[in-house]
Amino acid sequence: MFITFWGTGDAMGVPRVYCSCDVCEEARAEGKNRRFRSLAQLTDDSFGTMLIDCGPDWRSGMEAFGLRDVDTLLITHAHFDHIGGLPEYADLCRWLGRRGKAYAKQEVIEEILVRFPWLRNQIDFLPIGDKLTFGVWETICWRVNHGKNGYAYAFRFTHAASGRSFAYCSDAIALQGEELEPLRDLDVLILGTSFYEEPFAFETRSVYDVKEGLQLIERLRPGRTIFTHMSHDIDLTRDYGLPPGTAFARTGMSITL
Repeated sequence: MFITFWGTGDAMGVPRVYCSCDVCEEARAEGKNRRFRSLAQLTDDSFGTMLIDCGPDWRSGMEAFGLRDVDTLLITHAHFDHIGGLPEYADLCRWLGRRGKAYAKQEVIEEILVRFPWLRNQIDFLPIGDKLTFGVWETICWRVNHGKNGYAYAFRFTHAASGRSFAYCSDAIALQGEELEPLRDLDVLILGTSFYEEPFAFETRSVYDVKEGLQLIERLRPGRTIFTHMSHDIDLTRDYGLPPGTAFARTGMSITL
């Protein structure tokens, strides 16, 4: 399994068009901090190519990574930064003369089709039940707290033979109880952290910050942790002293499981 990060940014991306902070200016000039909206490509011989989410930068990712088609989409939730590319994906399917395939929880599918009802003409939206199987990978999907933004879903993939596993949890905060159980005993945890230390009132927030993420992984003890969904608060030219086995995702970065 290869996991490639097309997008590692939060809902506004980096640079923010209105902002001239040091991180946004570096993103414009040098590009180390340039971040598209969060999206990950999964590639495995047993199922082909799959994308987690299809945000408004989907087209840029397809061009950047040289793809002209994609087999399957998984959708975490119906916020625009995670579904804004679906109309373009539907248009791709129309021109290629085939139907697209997108898996999501039923309530997410319903939200998407309220906003874009015509997508059903080109995309088969497949509701996720208890478990999915993609090639040699068993997959579960569960609801997680998204703070003031309501809810999202996370995905855990487990290799049927080896038991190796990873989870993708891009939009979550203050997880408790059963929300945390699928994040235990992971080889790789991909976790959203928008700020290094978010200064805003907790009731206005929706995603972990890095300090909270580090506290979480102290409890969960994954083999490796990658932080994604980062705002312009996080500067990839800085050394934050992250512990071994922990890193920030970078645009185009690929890891192997």
